Amino acid sequence: MPSTTVNYSLDGGGSAIVKFPLRGLKATPVSAQASYVERIAGLSVCKDTFTLLDDRAKYIGVSPRFIAVVDTFQTPAGHTPAGFRVELALQNDGLLEADLVRDISWDTDGMKRPTGLIFSADSANPYEVEPIAGLLGNLTCNPGIVYDQFINNPKANVGNKFKNRDEVMAELGRILGSGCDISVEINNPFESDFNKILEECAMFRELLTPYRLVVKVPHTGPVNPNNVTELLTGDKRLSASYKTPTTVDALRGHNLALRLREHGYRINFTLMFEPHQTALALQAKPAFVNAFIRHRAKQSEALVDFLEQGQSAGTELREFLLANDYLPSGDTEHDISDCFQIAQDAVMYRHWNDPFGADGLDSVRHTLRLLRQANLPDTRLIICSMEGDYNYQSIDNLLSDPEYADVVERIVLTAEPSYLARFTSSNQVISYQRRFMNAVANDAKKA
Repeated sequence: MPSTTVNYSLDGGGSAIVKFPLRGLKATPVSAQASYVERIAGLSVCKDTFTLLDDRAKYIGVSPRFIAVVDTFQTPAGHTPAGFRVELALQNDGLLEADLVRDISWDTDGMKRPTGLIFSADSANPYEVEPIAGLLGNLTCNPGIVYDQFINNPKANVGNKFKNRDEVMAELGRILGSGCDISVEINNPFESDFNKILEECAMFRELLTPYRLVVKVPHTGPVNPNNVTELLTGDKRLSASYKTPTTVDALRGHNLALRLREHGYRINFTLMFEPHQTALALQAKPAFVNAFIRHRAKQSEALVDFLEQGQSAGTELREFLLANDYLPSGDTEHDISDCFQIAQDAVMYRHWNDPFGADGLDSVRHTLRLLRQANLPDTRLIICSMEGDYNYQSIDNLLSDPEYADVVERIVLTAEPSYLARFTSSNQVISYQRRFMNAVANDAKKA
């Protein structure tokens, strides 16, 4: 934006930014939309754009979607809601039309969020979401989070106030406001009747508005409608290998994502653990892809430990591979030497012994590079599933790496609110608060 020098003293110096707000245009607001136009009148454009618009724009109005968004979220007069960017289009008849486009990088009144990185919460607990709500641009829920961690958990769902998922979603929407996307996973991705899935999504849309709703669609691998019951009974292990799914089964989530997108839904394509899942997932044109890091990194540590122990740990390694679905159920006699090869291949692929993956973030780095190359400018990466002292710090270090400076605005960092909260503090916060509060207390005694 250009600036002009202002002489504050005899020696000169100082500067003042020259702004070109839309209200300075000669164009006349569309009379029936005057109150809506006033919401964007203070937005500034560059000098060249202002000059062009001042010459060509005869009227200033807003799109039907602009009106619908403002009315949906009952936005206070004179303001535009968070979670939307303002786009201007100059029509052939001289109408300069403002639109509101969903974009969680934007705060209220056409201002960008404080950082390119967007924070998200993994929670369906309104009580723990509320304290962090003002800092979030996204929230993710899956059936485990909704039912196990909240609705059916008497310690979390105090007094059994919330009876079902719909009540929980409605309350979360109220707390989070317009600026936060809410990703909700469908209950049964194996449902054969697509119309039932559409009905479920329509219910979400009614609760959360079409602007905030993002439908979570999971990768399904070899799991299908016929064998999914194996995960619910007996040892709850799958008889099919994750390495040999049928094409239909493996691409179930991809095709479901594409079909839902055709019906106007934004998609959060989830259950992404290995970098090799990303490129094919992007073909489904999702709004979000994911990188799960916690359990994968812990498994890598365990595999390294088995490799260091050598043949004496062969039986334990095989049991570990069975328990974590590297091997299908029933493959209890799998060749031990091949078990070690599986472990070695996984550790090598994950770059566990070199800087690219030693912090467990190789999938993050890989996906960011792919996003940079993709023709999907609005697709973001959700970094999820974190724990311990180092996950957050490692991600924080990665975000400061110049290599990824151009894609930071495409990263969403999600975790339980309590996990994010711990990184707002340090030991010296206590030390200094002790000093400050004692200073105040001592002064009060003197008075």
